[in-house]
Order: sequence, then C-alpha cells, then structure tokens
Amino acid sequence: MNLEPFELLNSTMKYSIIIASVILIGAMSIFGTTKNEQKMSSSEAALEKATFGAGCFWCVEAMYQDIKGVTSVVSGYSGGHVKNPAYKEVCTGRTGHAEVIQVTYDPDIVSYETLLEAFFLSHDPTQLNRQGADVGTQYRSVIFYHTAVQQHLAEEKKAALNREDAFGAPVVTEISAFEKFYPAEDYHQDYYAINPNQPYCSRVVGPKLDKFRKVFKDKLSN
Repeated sequence: MNLEPFELLNSTMKYSIIIASVILIGAMSIFGTTKNEQKMSSSEAALEKATFGAGCFWCVEAMYQDIKGVTSVVSGYSGGHVKNPAYKEVCTGRTGHAEVIQVTYDPDIVSYETLLEAFFLSHDPTQLNRQGADVGTQYRSVIFYHTAVQQHLAEEKKAALNREDAFGAPVVTEISAFEKFYPAEDYHQDYYAINPNQPYCSRVVGPKLDKFRKVFKDKLSN
C-alpha cells in the first residue's frame, strides 16, 4: 500500500495515540488493582487471632460473638494428634483435641487482655478436664497462644488470678502454643443463635450467656 508522506505521518500518529492509550489504561488498571489489594491486605493484616477452649464450644462461641471488635468466631478443634477430626471422634477424648473457638478480632477495638477477661468469665477454670456435666479432656480449659505476647499475657493473667485466689481454688487452665485449628462441622457454627430453644441451649447456654452479658455489658457490641 502506497501512502503519501502526509498520510503516512497521519497514520503513524493515529497508531501511536492508540498504543499510548492502551498502555495508559493498562497502567491505570494495574495501579488501581494494586492499591485495592494493598488496602485489603493492610485491613486483613490489622486483624489478629485468638484460640480458646472453655468447655462446650456452643456456649463460648455465643459469648465471644457479642464482644465489640470481634469480627468472627468459628467453633472447632485444636490441640490433638488426629488430622481433620470429626465431632464423634473428638467426643471420645482419644484424639487429644479440645473443643475450641477461634476468634478473629481487631486489636484497635478490643485488646487481647479483654478477650482473656471474657475467657475466664465464660467458664470455671478450676475444673480439670470438665465443665459441669461435660466431662473429658475435650472440655479442658485451655488457651492456645499465637504469639509470644499472647503467651506472656495469658501466663501473667493466670498467675495473677491464682495469687488473688480469685476462684477459691487453683486455676488449672492449660497454656499451650497454637499449632492447628480444624473448623467443626457446619451444624456446630452459630449453634446457639440458630437453636436457642434446643434443650441444652435453653438450660445451659442461655443462662450463662445472660450472666456474661450483664457482667461484660460495657464491652459488648450492639
């Protein structure tokens, strides 16, 4: 195809403009995505996790879901030697797992110290391998710490409670390094919220939750 010099220049300019536009749009898209990803990563990085075992996880889950600054609470199993344990296996006490809840929280809104307060308020930490009628190592009082700071705070809190004889008996809460968390079956999640009239919930969970809300009312979400 033969083009006159002016037409050739005109055609070249058009192609240059098109290429430049494509590069600009691509760059804007890349930088825009990067900023969004950085914002999401920054937001997610600000959240922290805590893992507690304090008897039946239905009850503990309901309490922590009420706390301001807690973004999610998942019931599950930790501290055992069996991979991907099922509820029936954990109930035998032979897997080594405890029923726990894993809390994701915003430390700018709620401190780990406050979560520890809720933990010791949510159950009787002087009972070894049981809570009320729930008996077995799967119901043990346990704090699985995720960081050295959490370990220090948990050990300090336990020691202080024992010094003060806060419960009239020694606190036997286990404090161990977090290793693995296995979410419990779907039907265990949000159990009390979905099944408040289930016999165990109405007889055990409901009264404990009411008491917790009264004592902890200044630190609860709406």
